[in-house]
Order: sequence, then structure tokens, then C-alpha cells
Amino acid sequence: MGRSRHGLLWLIIGLALVTLAIAIGVQVHQAQNRYQTKIYTGTSADNVNTSKPISLLLLGTDTGADGRITKGNSDTIMVVTINPKTKKTVITSIPRDTLAEMVGTKTTNVQKLNAAYNIGGSTMAKASVSKLLNIPIDYYATLNMGGLKQIVDAVGGVTITSPMKVSYDHITITKGRHHLNGKQALTYTRMRYQDPRGDYGRQLRQQQVMKAVLAKLANTKTLARYNQLLSSLSNNLRTDLSFNDLVALATKDHENTKHIVSHQLIETPAWINTSSYQIASTAKLQTTSNAIRSQLGLKAEKISNIETKLNALNSSYDGTTNLNYDTNGLDTITYTE
Repeated sequence: MGRSRHGLLWLIIGLALVTLAIAIGVQVHQAQNRYQTKIYTGTSADNVNTSKPISLLLLGTDTGADGRITKGNSDTIMVVTINPKTKKTVITSIPRDTLAEMVGTKTTNVQKLNAAYNIGGSTMAKASVSKLLNIPIDYYATLNMGGLKQIVDAVGGVTITSPMKVSYDHITITKGRHHLNGKQALTYTRMRYQDPRGDYGRQLRQQQVMKAVLAKLANTKTLARYNQLLSSLSNNLRTDLSFNDLVALATKDHENTKHIVSHQLIETPAWINTSSYQIASTAKLQTTSNAIRSQLGLKAEKISNIETKLNALNSSYDGTTNLNYDTNGLDTITYTE
């Protein structure tokens, strides 16, 4: 049960820190060259339209720490929507163990949502989240666990107020206000089982550290650490937002980062073939979809996918007294452990 997890909006952090430096005119050519060759994975010449709402899938992978070097799973999953008209950024966290269809496999199957990145990279992760919530995903960004530690150290650490005592990986952070270095921040955002809120509590701590880093990035003193920041991102961040996209977002949509709202997709536990999962009810999926689509300026649509069909077939499952959930009700599904 000791799987590692970490804070994620290090992806937005990564985007913000590079664009912050660019917007102020710091080493533009060097930054652009390193970014386009080391971080950018896209191929399209189209620039982001900063006059319209956009969506970004943020993935935190379980590599880069504890000796992990494989592609890994995306153990942190967040959908970020930016609306220049409302000047609001909304972050929606999705549990890693959410039962979901792996969109793009040769045979239709359902697994934990965090497996999508391992199976088909960012392309499958985007497609799977998009279908789960019936929302468009415009861009993605991924960061591995090792990147979190490096980025926090690069900005000189972050100050947070812990709501509880956190002990994990031989590090203890007591309840109260603390200034954390990179290793401590990684510990603070990875611990899950001591938190009575479970994975949801971990998500809140991730968002807490994320906002603290963003605050640091908004401080011009951070630019003194520019090369260290860019180096940490080059080794750990991948995104299909181009350098010019980030400059546009930083210069035209920077007001959005002052109005950040966080939400969570709340689910219920289930057992499927002796493995634990999280199930998103059809009602919760619909509510989350409606909220994200509204933020993107889109009309609400009724969700109809494999998840909603399985929910209908599991009428006796309630997530409290009955945790048994059957994925074999649809003939087209091949369940993969």
C-alpha cells in the first residue's frame, strides 16, 4: 500500500515560471530554445487563443523518485480550465483509482484511470478523461515526482499551514505553519493513509502546496533562480503548449491565476475482482461535467458512456453497505486487472 504520490500543479507552476521569466524579458532566446527542444512535445503551429476558455489536463506521474524510471501511472490527475472572460481558473481533481474506460485500446476495457497514461501516454489520458466527463481537453502537461522536489527547492521553498501531523518516508511535519524544502514538500503531498480524508485529503494538500509555489512565482525575486528553475523543468516537464502559447497565457491571462477555485470529484469505494476502486456516480459525473462545461462556455449535455451504463447495471451497489461492483455486465468490456 506504500505507493508514492505527489503534488501536481507543478505543471501549472512549470508553465507559470517559464512564462513569468519571459514576460519580464529574462534570457528569452535561451529559454525558448531549451523549452522547445526539451519540454514541448506538440507539432501544431497553431497558437492558443487567449480570448477563449481553454482546458488543460495535468498529470503527475509516479516516476522520478524512489528509484522509479519507467513511464509510470498518472497518480495525480487534474483538469484545469481557464476562462479569460470570468478571469477565473478552476482546478478539478479526479481520484487516481476512478473506474474509467481506457479510450484508444484495441479492445474496450475499464481500469483505474491512472493506468491510461501508462498504457497510451498523454494521448490516451486526455481521451479517457474527456470521455469520462464529456468535456474537451485542449492541452496537457505532465511532471514526474522528482520534479516536485526540484521545483520547490528552485523557488526557495514554500510556506504552508498543515492541518494535521504528517509522517512519511522518515520525515515528520507537525500540525501548524512550516516553511518546507523540496523533500519535505514531496513528503507532505505524498502521504495518504494517515489522513482521515484519504485520497481527498491528499488532493487538498497537493493544491495547497501548488498555490504556495504559484505565489512564489509571482514574486520577481524568484527570477534570481531562473536558470535553476528552467533546468528543473527541462528534466521533468512535458507539455503540448508551445513556448509562444505560454508567453501569450502569461501576458494576456495572468489575471486568471489570482482567482483560482479548487474542486474534487467525490466518489465512493468499491471492490472489483479483489481490487479496490473508486466509483463516480452518474449524478456526480453529470454535476462535474456541467460545471466544467460551463466554465468553458459550453452548454450542459447528458453524459452517456461505459461508466454510466455500468452504474445502471450495478443498482445494488451503494458504496457503503455494498461495495461489490461488477464490470462484466456489458459484453463489449474486457476487464484488465
